[in-house]
Amino acid sequence: MQLTQLNIYPAKSMRGIALERAVVTSFGLHNDRRWMLVDESGKFITQRKYAAMTWIESCLTDCGIIFQAPEMEPLVLSLDQLDQSGIATVWRDEVPVLRAPAVASQWFERFLGVACHLVYMPETSFRQVDRNYFSADQRVGFADGFPFLLISEASLEDLNGRLAESVPMTRFRPNLVISGCAAYEEDRWKKVRIGSIEFDIVKPCSRCVMTTIDAQTGRKGVEPLATLAKYRKNDFGVCFGQNLVHKGVGELRVGDSVEFIG
Repeated sequence: MQLTQLNIYPAKSMRGIALERAVVTSFGLHNDRRWMLVDESGKFITQRKYAAMTWIESCLTDCGIIFQAPEMEPLVLSLDQLDQSGIATVWRDEVPVLRAPAVASQWFERFLGVACHLVYMPETSFRQVDRNYFSADQRVGFADGFPFLLISEASLEDLNGRLAESVPMTRFRPNLVISGCAAYEEDRWKKVRIGSIEFDIVKPCSRCVMTTIDAQTGRKGVEPLATLAKYRKNDFGVCFGQNLVHKGVGELRVGDSVEFIG
């Protein structure tokens, strides 16, 4: 088996970036979901409500990030502009964050049509993964629950064989995509080694309406969620992919070997 894709999502619920190699830090993949939009109460904002977020792209720089969206001038930010501290809420977690300057709020408000603020999770913040599924101390960024999401190419191929119109892997926002195994074989694993890094597979990933948003049009449909619900529903919900927690740091590269170890 082999690692065929490495993806990061610098800002929660916005477009991802495909990489050939990536550093694994205590957060997970370096720069993965460290930025996020919140409403005026500090609660996180996602594509679930604002589908136009699917059009927002980001580019990482040595000192910060650049956001781009249709018919908008690029928004260029550096980390040294983040001088306001506060609290943001992700599901039930309250997380210390740094807030971007007003120019960022204005940029996103113009594009999305909603009052919001851009926040960043600094190194000093520690958001614990759900101890119901992983008891040890383990931080995570602004991902829904865990540092890594893994899906096999065979699982997507099986799903697309059931659909009238195929969907791309990007609909599911995985960090890690692998080849060389049977469809849904990842469901049976408890531990896996990718390159030199070991991972615990801790929970199936329950899917939401975001999987039905067409990235090109921004429109919500019913697929692939409707089809998945017919054969991938369990106690966790409608599931596709597996959540992972890493047991070390280092580097991952596309082409790394993937080994089931337990």
